[in-house]
Amino acid sequence: VVAPLFAIMDSFSSNYLRWMSPTIGDTFPDLQGETQHTDAFSLYDYLGNKSWGIVFMHPGDFTPVCTTELGAAQSLKAEFYARNTKICGFSCDDASRHRAWVADIEAATGQRLDFPLFCDPDREHAIELGVFDPQLKDDAGLPQTVRSVFILNPDKTIALTMTYPSCVGRNFDEILRVLDALQRASNFGVNTPANWQPGDKTIVPDNMNDEQAEEKFGKNGFITADLPSERGKVTEKHYLRYTDDPILTDTNSKQSSKLAARIGKIKSWRPPKSFLPVAGALSLSSMR
Repeated sequence: VVAPLFAIMDSFSSNYLRWMSPTIGDTFPDLQGETQHTDAFSLYDYLGNKSWGIVFMHPGDFTPVCTTELGAAQSLKAEFYARNTKICGFSCDDASRHRAWVADIEAATGQRLDFPLFCDPDREHAIELGVFDPQLKDDAGLPQTVRSVFILNPDKTIALTMTYPSCVGRNFDEILRVLDALQRASNFGVNTPANWQPGDKTIVPDNMNDEQAEEKFGKNGFITADLPSERGKVTEKHYLRYTDDPILTDTNSKQSSKLAARIGKIKSWRPPKSFLPVAGALSLSSMR
């Protein structure tokens, strides 16, 4: 059933991918099926009603880039937990292959996966999500998934998506950064500028005039940029205004205090600069 379906998909492959992919504001479907841990998984049950969620797709088990990505994700699990966020991987293989792959991931990265890795061997959910690269096929000739990331609000709507091609590994530090930015917006009503990092100044939202900004952030709670277009004019709203990262001043939240203490100290897994050759295997140095 699956192979003929993909043969039909080939006739409108790129349009199919664009047409089917859910986007920001859409409700993400409840992934129900197997993981490496259980045959009765529900994404909605796993996330609960209060947690943020991150679902990230992988082209396949026992693939090199994905192996490093899952190790990087596991290395940051405590950081995601500190942000009330649960992570879930997704790959078009079955539970037995997932379990065998987990051993390789631990050997390669030193990270033992304890978050769910969803199984989609029939590609039912991948079809629903429209996350295929029609140019990338597995050994059976079936399209493989792209490296899509979905960050979910607690209400299961999509807050952010990003997609990488199969040849480029995801930057999980960036995923953590945009999660921080999304939660600053959701929890404190601020925006974040280009290249923002936790601890940097944030931006007063454009839909708030100066009086409203003073009510929210205090009379001296924001800095207005000196812009040529606004000089000499009386305006109710200056459009570029900076304010401190709110977690640095939020003294009423234990979570904010913990996150503030973590700024600049986050370290995710990186591949080593050199690998020791496995017994009986060739290394690059031995081939020179």
